[in-house]
Amino acid sequence: MVASLVIGIIFLVLGLALRYWINRRKFYRRSPMGVEGFSSYESSVLIKLIEKVGKWIAYALIIFGLLSLWVYSLEKKERQQPEVTTENL
Repeated sequence: MVASLVIGIIFLVLGLALRYWINRRKFYRRSPMGVEGFSSYESSVLIKLIEKVGKWIAYALIIFGLLSLWVYSLEKKERQQPEVTTENL
């Protein structure tokens, strides 16, 4: 029960941090004119590819984290409800 809460928080934070880091790198790579600067064509293609893959990984981490938190909330609700048993008399 607590494991899904911890995993959810960790994956959510990792996904958000990865997105922040990628967007921050992209922002600081821009010149005052708004153009991204790369040292070569190859580095441009490689960096953009890595950033796209990184963003998809970040999205997956965020979704998995949210799903884990949702599972935790369902487990918590299920645990709070008292069991009702019916007995035949």
